This record gives sequence, structure tokens and C-alpha cells, in this order.
Amino acid sequence: MTRGVLGLLAKNISPPNLSIMQDEGFTVARVRTELLSGLTVALALVPEAVAFAFVAGVHPLVGLYAAFLVGLITALIGGRPGMISGATGALAVVMVALVADHGVEYLFATVVLMGILQVIAGVMHWGKFIRLVPHPVMLGFVNGLAIVIFLAQLTQFKQPGSNGEQWLAGAQLLMMLGLVVLTMVIIWGMPKLTKVIPAPLAGIGITAIIVIAFGLDVPRVGDMASIEGGLPMFHIPMVPLDWATLQIILPYAVILAAIGLIESLLTLNLVGEITGKRGGASQECIAQGTSNIVTGFFGGMGGCAMIGQSMINVNSGGRTRIAAIAAALFLLLFIVAASPLIEQIPLAALVGVMFMVVIGTFAWNSFKIMTKVPLTDAFVIVLVTVVTVMTDLAIAVVVGVIVSALAYAWNNARRIHAITRDSVSEKGAKVYEIQGPLFFGSTDGFIELFDIENDPDVVIVDFATSRVVDQSALQAIEALAGKYAAAGKALQLRHLSRDCHQLLSKAGHLMVDSDDDPEYGLAVDYSVKTGILGGH
Repeated sequence: MTRGVLGLLAKNISPPNLSIMQDEGFTVARVRTELLSGLTVALALVPEAVAFAFVAGVHPLVGLYAAFLVGLITALIGGRPGMISGATGALAVVMVALVADHGVEYLFATVVLMGILQVIAGVMHWGKFIRLVPHPVMLGFVNGLAIVIFLAQLTQFKQPGSNGEQWLAGAQLLMMLGLVVLTMVIIWGMPKLTKVIPAPLAGIGITAIIVIAFGLDVPRVGDMASIEGGLPMFHIPMVPLDWATLQIILPYAVILAAIGLIESLLTLNLVGEITGKRGGASQECIAQGTSNIVTGFFGGMGGCAMIGQSMINVNSGGRTRIAAIAAALFLLLFIVAASPLIEQIPLAALVGVMFMVVIGTFAWNSFKIMTKVPLTDAFVIVLVTVVTVMTDLAIAVVVGVIVSALAYAWNNARRIHAITRDSVSEKGAKVYEIQGPLFFGSTDGFIELFDIENDPDVVIVDFATSRVVDQSALQAIEALAGKYAAAGKALQLRHLSRDCHQLLSKAGHLMVDSDDDPEYGLAVDYSVKTGILGGH
């Protein structure tokens, strides 16, 4: 079932006309594809970085520098070729209060500390815990982000008015929608004609030529803000190096580091499904952290992996580090030399590209999947999608993992049962063969399995097909032994697996003096007189 879900997800995201290119070698055609893919991504990065800078309340160049530096460093040393990183909305919304209350210099210091925490996470190999995120959460994450990307594009259909921002209307709205649809049609149809030029780049280029040639009055990149600037300069955050500063920036740094790593590692898994590659979680943590440390010292707002731009890249044919490196360098070129030209690109073309990303990212087959998977998994998919849209990715993932874990615990708690029989080796003894794990959720059910009043004087509990998992299980065994002791009956524990036996020993509940079954189980008696568990 898991493999089927992932297969449907990967199939849904990756266009059918794209082959998974692995180990092709750096041929001229491959390098050309990578460079054109990088150019496409860079064009899409510009309005995103500017918009997220506005959200965070900082200058547009702060967002653009972050997109360049984070994108370049993660492209060079990141854990998954094909991923694109830069300034993101998930981080920007957290930065708003910090910038408003303390200023941009505290933001730079926070980004540096955020990077340090991410590097620590990578060195400690904490990235491996992303495997604890269930696949229903991954589906909800993908669907939620697709909706968020869609909603973010709607701001391009607004313009400043006397009463604040107002929706476009009349001829302006129709022209904007027409150009968006034109871009989407070009992206859809271009692969049927040629694959030499990435379809998103063709869509942007053709639409931009039409707008510029006919002088159409539609919103352009330059209407958002000027992207002209110089090279990012080294800058030590101007904040006091004292305990008070740490108290201010540490909470923000922890939240930003967590959100950045969660989004990056989930994007890493998603890109891995499309490109057929695995691993690299810890390396990606270190890359994200390093890029944020550098960005904080060069006047950037920090960032993480961007699922939208990553999908543009892989859909355009980008499969190596060249595409992501090219995207970062093209972005820098736009800032320092080509800003007048880039500012003429119509926003409608970029909106059309992002709408195609939304269509390709949303796991449409999840509607079919939800009719086939357990009800709790279907609920988790919907829950994570809604929470992602209403709050943010980190909260959505945490909520999804908690709900999935509780559902798993409940299902396992109901699995505990026992098979009873008379003992072959000890006449008159009764054997309870425990089935299912013994842990905090199943302890009540475990106690209810035993008929203490009517059981014989010797009772054997066989754990050959069960496991003692946690402290609650130990207490349940102690409570059971105490009840049999009070009834004047002997309780024996048999076939505890080695790790379970060690758990009991560590807790001080038994003394090990038997090696009759060193590879798997130990038979243990509960002594009524001494009140301790001893070797048998």
C-alpha cells in the first residue's frame, strides 16, 4: 500500500513526458538543458523573493540576496541535486514580528543562529527522523503547499487603490487572465513540439515578447519593486552580543530552523521520488545551515528549500547541480546587470508558470487513494492539507505525525490478546501466550486477559510472540505479579526477548542469572516470598 501511494504521488507530480534521467553524463545537450532550466527557475525566483521580502517587512534586495546565497550554497553542497532553495513564505511569516519589534539587524543575527542550529542538526544526523513522517502526512503536505502556492499567486490580480489593494476588473482582469492562460497553454503544448527549450521558459519568453511588442498595459515585475543592486557585501549584524540579544533571537531561530529543515527534508523526499534517488538528509541539513549562516552575514533574510521552484526545475529537465547553480548565478546577474530587462517581464507569465506548478504538484490521485486507505489515513491527509493552508507547514506536519502516532498506538493497543493452554512441562500449570505488543496503550487490556481468581497455583506468561516496550509495560507486569502474589500463586515469565530482558533488568525488576536461551528468550520466575523477578 505504501509503495502504491508513493508511486501515485510521484506519477502525479512528474509529467508523463519527462523521463527520469540518471547518470546521463555531462553532454552538450544535458548542460544546455540544465542551464535553460536554471534560467527558468531564476525568472520565477525574482517575484517570489521580492514578495517574501515584503511579507517579512524588509527591502526587496534582502530577499533577493537570500535567494542567491541560499540557492548557490545548497546547490553546491546540498543533499539532493535538482532541489532549489531560497527565501520562502513559510519563513517570512515568522520573521514579521521580529523585524517589526527589533529591526532588520536582529533578523540577520537570527538567521546566523538559525543556520548554526541547522548545522548541529545535520552533524547529529537528526535529519533521519524525517522518516517518521508518514506518507499520508506527505500527501497532505504536497496538497497543502499546492493550495498555498495557488493562493499566493492571487495577489498578482490586485492593484493599489484608494482603499488599499483592489482586485483587477474589466479589461485589465481579462487581459491578465488571457496572458495567464496563454502561458499555461504554451507550457502544456511546447513539449509536444520540441524539448530543446524548457516549456516554462518558452511560456515566459513568448508571453513577454507579446506584451513588450504590443505595449500591453499589464502588471510587470518592475511594478513590484526595483531589483537593481550590487553584489552582496559582508556585514556583521549590528546587535549587542549579550544575553538579552540571545533571549530575543533564540526562540525565533529555533522556530525558523525547524520550519526550514522540515520543508527542506520533505522537499528532498519529494524530489527523490521523482528523480529516483535516496539519502542525503543529514547533508541537506548541513547545507541549509551553512547557507543561512553565510546569508546572515551578507544581508539576506535566510531561506530553505522551495517546492514550487524545485518542481519547475525537475519539470524543465534539471537533474544535476548545474541547474541550481545556474539559477543562483542568473539571479545575481539579474540584480547587478539585467534588472531593466527582467523588470519588463509580465507577472501574468510567471503566474501562469506557477499555476502549472500547482496543477503538477497537487496529488490529484489522493482523492482516489482516500477511498482505499484506512479512514484515519484519509483523515490525516485532509487534516494536514487544511492545517498547512490555515497555519504553516511545521505545525501541519507535527499535527499530522501526532495524529498518525495516536492512531497507530490505538490500533496496536487493540491487538493485545492471549492464547491459553495447559503447560506440557509443568503439570497443573496454565500458560498464557501473549499476542501483540505490551506498551502504554495495551496495559489495561493486558491485565484483563488474566483470570486470577480461577487460575491454578502456577501461571506461565509466554512472551514469545509479544514485546515489552516501555515503562508502562513494566508496571503492568509488576501489577499482575502483585495480584498473583496476593492470591498466593506463582507467576513465571518466559521467552522475553533479549532487549525486553535488558529493559526489565535496567529498571531493576529482575536479576539475571540464566543463560538457557541466550539468543532469544529467558525464562523468569516471580518469587512470591521475595517479591523479585529471578532467573529460571
